Amino acid sequence: MINEGAILEAEERVQEENGSIKKEKLEKKAISLETFVVLGTIVVLFAYLGSVMGMDVVFSVMMKTGHDVLMNTSFYIMAVAILAGAIASILSEFGVIALINKIISPVMRPIFGLPGAAALGAVTTYISDNPAILSLAADEGFDRYFTPAEKATYTNLGTTFGMGLIVTAYMLSLGKEYFPAVLVGNIGAIVGGIVSVRVMLIISKRYYKEDRKFRVDNKSGEKLNTRKIRPGSYFERFMGSMMEGAKSGVELGLACASGTVLICTFVMILTFGPAGEAGQYLGQAYEGVALLPKLGSYFMPVAKVLWGFEVPELLAYPFTALGAVGSAMGLTSGFIEAGFANARTVATFTGMGICMSGFLSTHIGMLDTLGQNQFVKPAILCQLLGGFVAGMVANYLYLLLF
Repeated sequence: MINEGAILEAEERVQEENGSIKKEKLEKKAISLETFVVLGTIVVLFAYLGSVMGMDVVFSVMMKTGHDVLMNTSFYIMAVAILAGAIASILSEFGVIALINKIISPVMRPIFGLPGAAALGAVTTYISDNPAILSLAADEGFDRYFTPAEKATYTNLGTTFGMGLIVTAYMLSLGKEYFPAVLVGNIGAIVGGIVSVRVMLIISKRYYKEDRKFRVDNKSGEKLNTRKIRPGSYFERFMGSMMEGAKSGVELGLACASGTVLICTFVMILTFGPAGEAGQYLGQAYEGVALLPKLGSYFMPVAKVLWGFEVPELLAYPFTALGAVGSAMGLTSGFIEAGFANARTVATFTGMGICMSGFLSTHIGMLDTLGQNQFVKPAILCQLLGGFVAGMVANYLYLLLF
């Protein structure tokens, strides 16, 4: 069964994924140690930027970079999300997603170690976002196929495929020459997800003391073999599903916009240097202090071997994808224009972007919703491992094939 509200619920959860935590704030002294720590951090950051660029240049660059990211990246991602959301909703309404689910289900046990119903979670999160797995977990018709240990992998499974369609569509929009790279990146993401889910499954089985033969005795697949449809004619259903999917794309685009503008602006300032030919600052968009390349140079030997990165600036992508894949996507075109990234890099970015899906910003909230807070640390570490593997597999698979 394809849950018709899964996509919309996913977007709501993206915006409210930490809502329960935020609403349950505790009383604390108005002024405490953390007050001075945060204040000191902000002062040190702007003092450093101002000493290198000049304070007037800092604010000029921030405003111009933020405006450019909003207009040329955030709205672009929103447009991609609208189109992808409309297509995904149409495919869901007319059973194409159910067909894909039917095809994938038989391979879930041998590949991921999960029941065939897990394919529905993979497909649903691929066309929407990580938290879409939560709406399925709340459905008894889906949840009953999983053992307690297998349920502990919901978060990792959902994150492995989350934002997959959006990332894929965005990378393809960069140019037709990147099609093979994007395909390879999707394969890398799946391999990374297998590692993440399998390792998490080992940990959860030990926790619940389940052996390899432990299975849920449930042969009924009635709910998974049906889907909900809209009332009306084919044309009415087509238009209704298309508009609903497009609306979900707008909501997703808006949810990503704030993080994209904020994170991309600071990442760009910390990544790039002055725009002047003589090394002087002109107060233009995308100028910066080039701090990340200096720090990234220490990790370059490892990054080059694993992901084929030739310049330290590229490390900004996986670091950003940890918390916000939408923001990470926004960095890609800039790297291509600067000559830092090529098709091989796009393959690596695609694999890591899909497999990571900004898991640091969703894992804790999702596990809290599922009542599995005991798995926060292992789930995060497993997904981090999966993201690294996804990038590595995409990198070397692209080298092997192309």
